[in-house]
Amino acid sequence: MTKTKYLSCKDYTVTGENFDLVYDEDYDMLITHPQPDPEKLPAYYQSDEYISHTDASKTILDKLYQRVKKINLNKKVQHIKTTNPKKGLLLDIGAGTGDFLLYAQKQGWEVQGIEPNKKARILAKEKGISIAEELTIEKTKYDVITMWHVLEHVPSLKEQIQQLSALLSDDGTIFIAVPNYKSYDAKYYEEHWAAYDVPRHLWHFSKKSISKLFMERNMRVVKILPMVFDSFYVSLLSEKYKGSKMRFIKAFTRGTISNLKAKQTGEYSSLIYVIKKAH
Repeated sequence: MTKTKYLSCKDYTVTGENFDLVYDEDYDMLITHPQPDPEKLPAYYQSDEYISHTDASKTILDKLYQRVKKINLNKKVQHIKTTNPKKGLLLDIGAGTGDFLLYAQKQGWEVQGIEPNKKARILAKEKGISIAEELTIEKTKYDVITMWHVLEHVPSLKEQIQQLSALLSDDGTIFIAVPNYKSYDAKYYEEHWAAYDVPRHLWHFSKKSISKLFMERNMRVVKILPMVFDSFYVSLLSEKYKGSKMRFIKAFTRGTISNLKAKQTGEYSSLIYVIKKAH
C-alpha cells in the first residue's frame, strides 16, 4: 500500500488546526491524517457554522444553503423513483434535521433515519420525524439506503460498507453522495477547497475509490449522477476561506467553469453513486 502526502489543509470551521491529506494509491483516495479518535470527533461538529445540523437562515450563505437543499430534495427523490419505482422501506443514514426523510415520506415511502447529533434529531422530531441515534434493528432489509454527504464522515469506512451490504435487500439500491476531489474546483482551490472540510471529512473519494470499496463487498456502481449546485456553494465557502473580496462573483465564475469542464470529464464537484448488489 503506497501512501504519499498530497496536501495540507486547515479546519476553517471549528479549531483552526492543520491536517494532512495522504494519497492512497491502491484506492485512488485521500485520507485525512491524523484522524481524530472517534470519541473526540463530536467536538469538531460543535459550531453554529456547521449548517447541516441546523435549519439556520441567518446569513446569505445559510439562506443559499437552505434554498439549494430544497431543490436537491426533489432531485434526490426523483432519482430514487427512477431506480426504484415501487415504494418501500427507506433508510437515511446521517439524516441531519430530517428534511429528506420528511419529503420522501410525503412521496409515499416508509422511512427510518439514523443521526448521531442530538441537536439535529430534536429539530427532526419537531417536524414529526423520529430519528434514532444508532441502528438497532439490523435484521431489517431496506429497499433504499441513502447517505447524502455522510460516507466521508464515517470513521470505520469498510465496516460501514459491509453493514450497508447486510442491510440492503437483494434488489435494493444504495445512493451515496460524496465530494469529488478530482473536480475542477477542488484542483483550483487546493488547500482552501471547502469540501475537504478536515477533520470532519476523513476520506476523500474518486470514482475509482467508490467502485473498488463497494466491489470488495460484492456491490457495483450502476450509475453516477452529478450534483451541479455543489460547485457553486463549495466555491463560495472556498472564497470565504481565502478571504476574497467579491466572493459571490468569483464563486459563481468558478462554479460555472467547474460544471462546464465536468460536462466533458464527468468530474463534478460532488457525485451521487447509485449502487446495487452484484448478482
